[in-house]
Amino acid sequence: MTELAEIDYFTNSDIAQDPYAYWEHLRSQGPVTREPHYGVVAVTGYQEVHAAFKDVDAFSAVNAIGGPFPPLPFTPEGDDISELIEAHRHEFPIFEHMVVMDPPHHEKARSLLGRLLTPRRLQENEEYIWRLADDQFDEFIDNGRCEFLSEFAKPYATLAIADLLGVPDEDRPKLRRNLGAGSAPDYHVGSLDSTPVGSNPLRYLDDLFSGYIADRRENPRDDVLTGLATATYPDGSTPPLLEVVRPATFLFGAGQETVVKLLSSAIQVLGDRPELQATLRADRSLIPAFIEESLRFESPTKVDFRLARKSTTLGGVPIKAGTVLMLCLGAANRDPRKFDNPDEFHLDRRNVREHIAFGRGIHTCAGAPLARVEGRVTINRMLDRLSEIRISQAQHGPLDRRDYRYEPTFLLRGLTDLHIEFDASS
Repeated sequence: MTELAEIDYFTNSDIAQDPYAYWEHLRSQGPVTREPHYGVVAVTGYQEVHAAFKDVDAFSAVNAIGGPFPPLPFTPEGDDISELIEAHRHEFPIFEHMVVMDPPHHEKARSLLGRLLTPRRLQENEEYIWRLADDQFDEFIDNGRCEFLSEFAKPYATLAIADLLGVPDEDRPKLRRNLGAGSAPDYHVGSLDSTPVGSNPLRYLDDLFSGYIADRRENPRDDVLTGLATATYPDGSTPPLLEVVRPATFLFGAGQETVVKLLSSAIQVLGDRPELQATLRADRSLIPAFIEESLRFESPTKVDFRLARKSTTLGGVPIKAGTVLMLCLGAANRDPRKFDNPDEFHLDRRNVREHIAFGRGIHTCAGAPLARVEGRVTINRMLDRLSEIRISQAQHGPLDRRDYRYEPTFLLRGLTDLHIEFDASS
């Protein structure tokens, strides 16, 4: 316990590989407790994380990505620092994107996505995703093995959301190279060296979609991008170009990250537990529950951050205005007060859909419906086309001594690689 008490969560590489014992140590001190190195208040309890997400009056999302890095650009004074936050908002990482916005600006930005994520558009996108899954499997199925992230999950997630956002067919191969299986933009958020997040790590996508939207405003077509270009705010006003672009590009960048991590963790479970493969092959109606338990068990976003704008209490603990809160989604989804035997993977978990892997409240992940569809389609087609899906022992070791590596960030939970072997179904 002493060792855990002294660990710096934000820089310790071992904790990045396995954070669960550390979170359990924090929880033993209470669901809301202060970590010792940066004065950050860690929230590990399900009920308390849920409450913080919902209380947008007391807790600002302005620092959602950076947490304590960089330090606040002002000195908090008093019991309400709302005016200070607004005066310095432009000094926070990726302040232009809706993930760090508060009301009323957040509602305006999110309303533009509502014009895109219609039931009809999501249905059209799902039809494409089924075809896309087969196209991706066709690329490597004859090899009997693959590195799942680079050969399936990354290009699949990239092309799925490219279709949703209406990226022209001729531009998708280049986008795949840049965001899927090739060099990606500088999006290394939450690295363990505490380097401040760039002012706009999504600039690549901003520039790309700015070109699309500007062209569609000048030359409307019968396509999805024109729908985005002509979208208006609820009051009927036309948003500036970048205010249309940024909700779409953040959905693109963050959505791809989340889906890749979800798919790889789900396939990791299938590879390590052949009995689950057999169960899902026999009853495909269990696949949605399998996806939800995968999200709960290994939440793609480990932590999210909030800044207390007003002095308040959370879980009975006083929180002073200016306090940085670390909402530990991965810990909350394993809170034994909420989930029985939380460190075990259970396909029949009765309350699994109450997990908070996608957050809660106004910042619930806008791409959650897409992620669920991609997960469901992937598992279905994988079970159709591949038999005896196995984890490569040459790459990851035998079942009782698996060696998996996770990305070295304090924000996200995802494998760096996953090597699988299989037989093609006859």
